[in-house]
Amino acid sequence: MIRDPRISFYMLNGAGGSRDERAARRQSQGSILDWITERLARLRRELKPSDRQRLDQYVDDIREVERRIQGIETRSATGEERTLPEAPAGVPDSFEEHMRLMYDLQALAFESDMTRVFSFKTGRDASSRVYPESGTYSGFHPASHHGNSPERVTEFYLINMHHVNQLPHFLDKLKNTMEGDTNLLEKTMIIYGSPMADGNVHNHRRCPLVVLGHAQGQLEGNVHVKAPDGTPMANAMLSLLHKLGMDDMESFGDSTGDMSLSTPSDAATN
Repeated sequence: MIRDPRISFYMLNGAGGSRDERAARRQSQGSILDWITERLARLRRELKPSDRQRLDQYVDDIREVERRIQGIETRSATGEERTLPEAPAGVPDSFEEHMRLMYDLQALAFESDMTRVFSFKTGRDASSRVYPESGTYSGFHPASHHGNSPERVTEFYLINMHHVNQLPHFLDKLKNTMEGDTNLLEKTMIIYGSPMADGNVHNHRRCPLVVLGHAQGQLEGNVHVKAPDGTPMANAMLSLLHKLGMDDMESFGDSTGDMSLSTPSDAATN
């Protein structure tokens, strides 16, 4: 698990071909793009106008992410007390800032086709982290054990809402990034959910999942599916893998078969 944006940034954009080059880059205050200025200029001359525009936007996005990481590291080095004193220098104290930075790195990886898949965990298990911006100072894990008290259920709701509210930033980023004649969101499948349906009793049955994007037209959207009780979550995963073209997979985990992800003709959409 990688939570330091700087490490993710270097893994995606390269850290030099030799030990000396990597060490020099870590000490440099300039942009990683400064190392390939001439190659970028040469490439721009070879591209048609529309591709030059895409390249320029991509380069600008890399530089902006890099500036943000450098700004976080500078703030961390001031010696001022941090909300997360044990976090790496590149990890911002702000949860929202951290989430958006990691989402932007993932969008860059999709845009450049460095990867076709990633997993992103938005919080540590049993974490007692507090999210003041959510409207409550209750820790995440203690709030999940709310004892069905309406007041404490509301506190846990506010924390979860704060987490989910970070997701539209990523969706907008993909929607505003073109690839060919459409945007990346149209080509992507995003699964957002939790392995726990009711943290108060550690119940992992009937966990909710949200599926976003259209996966190259394979997902119709605007569908609410309520699975029969006892349906393994792996059934949904198997169906989504089939939507991605992995038709040779006959099973996944403890799946018992496919799960329909379409709206029956006589069912209402949500």
